[in-house]
Amino acid sequence: MDHQNKIQTRSSLKRKFEQEFEEDKSDRCKAAVVESRRTHQDILRDVRLHVDVLNSRISFSEADRAAAKLSAHLLSEFAKNEDLVDLIVECGAVPALVKHIQTPMLLTESDPKPDEYEVEKASAFALGLLAVKPEHQQLVVDAGTLPCLVNLLKISKDDCDSREVNGVIRKAADAITNLAHENAAIKTRIRIEGGIPPLVELLECREIKVQRAAAGALRTLAFKNDENKKEIVECNALPTLVLMLSSEDVTIHYEAVGVIGNLVHSSPNIKKEVLLAGALQPVIGLLGSRCLESQREAALLIGQFAAADSDCKVHIVQRGAVPPLIEMLMSSDVQLKEMSAFALGRLAQDTHNQAGIVQNGGIMPLLSLLDSKSGPLQHNSAFAVYGLADNEDNVVDLIRTGVVQKLLEGEFIFQPTKDCVAKILKRLEEKIHGRALNHLLYLMRTAAKAVQKLVALALAHLCSPNDRKPIFVDNNGLELLLGLLESKSCKQQQAGSEALYKLAKKDTSLSSVDAAPLSPTPQVYLGEQYVNNPTLSDVTFLVEGKIFYAHRICLLASSDAFRAMFDGGYRERDAKDVEIPNIRWDTFVLMMRYIYTGSVTVEIDLAQELLKAADQYLLDGLKRLCEYTIAQDVSVENVMLMLELAEAFNATTLREACLLFILEQYKKISTKPWSSRLIRRIIPDLRNYFVSSLAKCDDPRREHT
Repeated sequence: MDHQNKIQTRSSLKRKFEQEFEEDKSDRCKAAVVESRRTHQDILRDVRLHVDVLNSRISFSEADRAAAKLSAHLLSEFAKNEDLVDLIVECGAVPALVKHIQTPMLLTESDPKPDEYEVEKASAFALGLLAVKPEHQQLVVDAGTLPCLVNLLKISKDDCDSREVNGVIRKAADAITNLAHENAAIKTRIRIEGGIPPLVELLECREIKVQRAAAGALRTLAFKNDENKKEIVECNALPTLVLMLSSEDVTIHYEAVGVIGNLVHSSPNIKKEVLLAGALQPVIGLLGSRCLESQREAALLIGQFAAADSDCKVHIVQRGAVPPLIEMLMSSDVQLKEMSAFALGRLAQDTHNQAGIVQNGGIMPLLSLLDSKSGPLQHNSAFAVYGLADNEDNVVDLIRTGVVQKLLEGEFIFQPTKDCVAKILKRLEEKIHGRALNHLLYLMRTAAKAVQKLVALALAHLCSPNDRKPIFVDNNGLELLLGLLESKSCKQQQAGSEALYKLAKKDTSLSSVDAAPLSPTPQVYLGEQYVNNPTLSDVTFLVEGKIFYAHRICLLASSDAFRAMFDGGYRERDAKDVEIPNIRWDTFVLMMRYIYTGSVTVEIDLAQELLKAADQYLLDGLKRLCEYTIAQDVSVENVMLMLELAEAFNATTLREACLLFILEQYKKISTKPWSSRLIRRIIPDLRNYFVSSLAKCDDPRREHT
């Protein structure tokens, strides 16, 4: 913010110099204008010539004054081209010009004073232009410029208030402005040289241009210099500056609000004095100024006032600042939007103001600014929304206008902005209960379809786990989200998938594959040493021509399939050798190892075949292990095949893992030609999954199971 303020100040000063030069052009000698076609040598020769004239013609004779005036004027013409400033300085123009902002010696007091103050004015103007380049500021000061400029500021005390006097004072003040710009040491030096008191006195000059020049200098001197601020206030500048805020002259109130802005920045005590001096209402009035720069400065100052205390925030709103600030949010000027968002953000930190900003239509303009490519503008807007979200009465309005989706989808430039966005979502999440939740549920049942969808999306991200069933099962929220998956809008499809995935991940009970499954119901296992061991073996299996030694008691305890095989009416009941078709040896050995030990490492290359075997022999624990391994290998390319695999073997865990994967990776899946067919296919499964899972979450017995 400060950086931008400095840039504006510097550019405005340079414009002012050139503008005033044009205004005064008719009063100067009719001199030749520098032509762009002239060679470097021609210009170098002319500059040296004019420097020589200034060094040699320093008396009050009419000829010397006229020559000095012309040379100073032509050097200022050259200095308007910043590419020539270095050349002018290298030719020794600075000490030569400084000689002519001092009063020349008179032979007698009665001698006439030709071109009185005109030479001083032209010389001060040229020095000011040379000081535009920061690298030359100290050189100009070291040449003895400051005491002379300060003396020029004081001449109105001794001479009549004439056009000539006003002209030289303006140029002296402008030169001080450029010398002090972004130079802390020179700002301090000007104060030490006594430059601040005459500048404050000049604020009351009858000549508007002098007021403007004096205010511009004070504005620069006050920027980030506490001692200068203190002296400006002690010189009783505030009453006059406050009056200037109400000036009909745009340039006057622009400079005045700039001075006050720099005075109050990081200075709480001065801020209080400014408010006591009556600045608040005039500053609010400047929000409607026809001058864009005055509006910016006023909005920034309102934000600074709002940081004073809670009462001040309330007074600002009561005096009508909110509507113009909101209107500024819709300006085409980025900096004006930034300053107004800054002010609204500060005002929104007070509970009494939060609802008022919303009721005045502040939500939509602030949300639209979150899409800005300007980092500071994004941040100020996010900070304002953060304040608004603190008021329970605003929660419903924020959600129904899509704030949650805007925050989730936004591309934010600065990390502090991202942190602020996270805090907004957290603040909203904390307020989704009681009256606010009931109102949102009412909207989800009765509002326009678009609003219903926005509410459902927001609640999927923000609601507490205990509220999911009432919201998404009992109040139709799930159907709204599933409907988004079938939307023709890719953006809505993506939003729906993200919301459903968030809803599923709110509680571990809804996530099927966050960790490997636990072992099945505890039972006694024979152990690894009996795997394919002929000791006490009472049955053998023939698999791919190989013999596997097994034990009926272990098999009977493992699953209903083996119990039916060996204890039912099947021929295997009394057989000593049982042939196992359609299962490879490696797969069968793994299955048997699981039966004997209760655990096994399932590698991905055997997982699908082992799943088929586990399903065939009703080994639910092994089946879950296989599903878990396969789920880790699900990808965008194979998710359809994995879903078919899950359906073929009634692999519930794998099917749920595929459903969650599709929701999580929807953006990538949506680029595939088969994506729409896949979504239509899984919607019934998604519905059943969420209804079943959310019902379990709401089951009061769940905590004890």
